[in-house]
Amino acid sequence: MAFPYTDELLQRKLDKAAAFYWKTRQQQATAQERRGTRDAGTRGQVTGGKQLDGFAKLVSEICTKAGFRKSEIFFNRAVPVPGYYRPQKNWDIVVLRDGKLVAAIELKSQSGSFGNNFNNRSEEVLGVARDFWMAYRERAFGIAEAPWIGYLFFLEDSPSSARSVSLAESPLPPMPVFANTSYLRRYEILCERLVLERDYTATALIVSDKNTCSVRDGGSEVGAKRFFSSLYSHLAARS
Repeated sequence: MAFPYTDELLQRKLDKAAAFYWKTRQQQATAQERRGTRDAGTRGQVTGGKQLDGFAKLVSEICTKAGFRKSEIFFNRAVPVPGYYRPQKNWDIVVLRDGKLVAAIELKSQSGSFGNNFNNRSEEVLGVARDFWMAYRERAFGIAEAPWIGYLFFLEDSPSSARSVSLAESPLPPMPVFANTSYLRRYEILCERLVLERDYTATALIVSDKNTCSVRDGGSEVGAKRFFSSLYSHLAARS
């Protein structure tokens, strides 16, 4: 089955999801200010959650077009997935069929505070993958076929995220690929290597300007079309 969206239609849907993200962040920050509970920096714009619901709905739509029922797609209520190092993990989107796990997707974002959060995000995504595949090895999901797991990261497109950042001096220098890199490039490397090492089936790095809400891919190997096409193909083959 061919991917159901043209490039133009997919772009419009991504732009709409990005616009929802920026609008929701601003609404949450304004609401906190009115309550007198404003968080430090931009934290008030991220502690409310729900900013990535536009992307979750797009994923859900693609799942239904691949032949899955809405009752088999979970993103607005938790479906804990068994872990190996911990009992359970709530993925952002879970797709089931006959009570068996078919796909799971993590949605993450970052706007501002790039230096403070890049390492945390890297460690988090690696830990989730390690926990998942160890649980799969131990047959915690009760299935032999490997589920499809994805990681979609939404990053603010700004001078701060695109600017080269120096690395700390060390007698143990980093790999050359990280020399003179921006946080945008570092996220691109992270997403590429998550697939290269088979930590995730597919990853997408989506960058967006908060003033225009425009959306573009953060790298040719981690584009949205590649990500969604991979998910669609996996699900369509099982519907």
